[in-house]
Amino acid sequence: MATTKLYLDRRATLPGTPAPVKISLCIYGKSALVSTGIKVLAEQWDEKYCKVMRHPQRQYLNTILSRKKSEWDMALLRLNESGEMRSVKSVTELKRKVMCMLDPSCATSVGEFKKRFLAFAESRYTQGNRDVYMRTLRKMEAFDPELGSKSFQDIDRQWLRDFERFMERTSRSANGRAVHFRNIRAVFNDAIDDEVISCYPFRKFKIKTQPTAKRSLSVEQLRTLITMSVEEYQEKYRDIFVLMFYLCGVNAVDLLNAKPDALRDGRFEYTRAKTHKLYSIKVEPEAMAIIERYRGKDYLLEMMDTRRCYLDFLRRMNRVLKQLGTVERHGLGGKKTRHPLFPNISQYWCRHTWATVAASLDIPKETIAAGLGHGGNTVTDIYIDFDRRKVDEANRRVIDWVLKGIGNKKRR
Repeated sequence: MATTKLYLDRRATLPGTPAPVKISLCIYGKSALVSTGIKVLAEQWDEKYCKVMRHPQRQYLNTILSRKKSEWDMALLRLNESGEMRSVKSVTELKRKVMCMLDPSCATSVGEFKKRFLAFAESRYTQGNRDVYMRTLRKMEAFDPELGSKSFQDIDRQWLRDFERFMERTSRSANGRAVHFRNIRAVFNDAIDDEVISCYPFRKFKIKTQPTAKRSLSVEQLRTLITMSVEEYQEKYRDIFVLMFYLCGVNAVDLLNAKPDALRDGRFEYTRAKTHKLYSIKVEPEAMAIIERYRGKDYLLEMMDTRRCYLDFLRRMNRVLKQLGTVERHGLGGKKTRHPLFPNISQYWCRHTWATVAASLDIPKETIAAGLGHGGNTVTDIYIDFDRRKVDEANRRVIDWVLKGIGNKKRR
């Protein structure tokens, strides 16, 4: 038999602040909470009689609470008399049934959250971004098997907190968990912008992050990577990493998906996949030498002529980069023992490395940001000749310092 009681939910409130009064719905030993829209201080609530006490409007508030609880009790009675209660398998399903009985308009919101999440994921511009959202969806479904029947109202702060505890048991990375919460928040923001919903659980839910570990090579390490002897199959992956560095730490998706006509008048010109803004980098001789070595037909670089997705090459590249170092072979044609020099490296390190080297040369932050393709909300922000020239000069100084050990002082 399902039961209800009024409950002061103090789990997420600070001492001395009002807590929400909720209806606790119980069945099969499980409970679900329903908001009443009323908040009182802990000392104004009588736990034994489940009433508001010592409040200037206690009679008014108790009348509202009593009416709301009676509405739920009557709905449960009707479900029981009609025999529908026997088909209820969970407290979440029961809560949804009662909510739809009390407000028929909410029936249209059943399953709304997942449907909207899927539509939002499919609307992302790149396959990589769509994949990230689908990973979030799979993670939510692993936590909540009934996600398909949830409305936006069901994804409240308590649901987010429970989801966070679930992920803490399966993922050590706070930043990895933060990605999932940012994806959920993006869907909420999109629905609010379209005036579909007004609820927003992130007002009082903080997305936790932790400082990112160092993801850049020192100048000495970068020089070693550029000049070291590598196995034949490793060479192209190392060279593409270096090419990305020579192009101001260009994103792999932009370089690998570039077509031959991206080279124009000695510049690499493309639209960034992330921001959809035009960007232009001067191709220095060192970068051009690598491009010529790996020129493709359908794409700027040959490795994409035989691949459908750049991610295939990128995954292989990251594995190979982590293996670079000395190798010991046991016996003729025997097993290899590797001693990697950069065991945590990935393709993204070239971007951090370029920014770190540039900063060490006292290159202004604004120029570094422009070199990385940050900002640029209008044409006049970074694409006029003056600003483009500053990025070109900064990149030349970075390359000269890495390859020749010159240019470490700020030019006058």
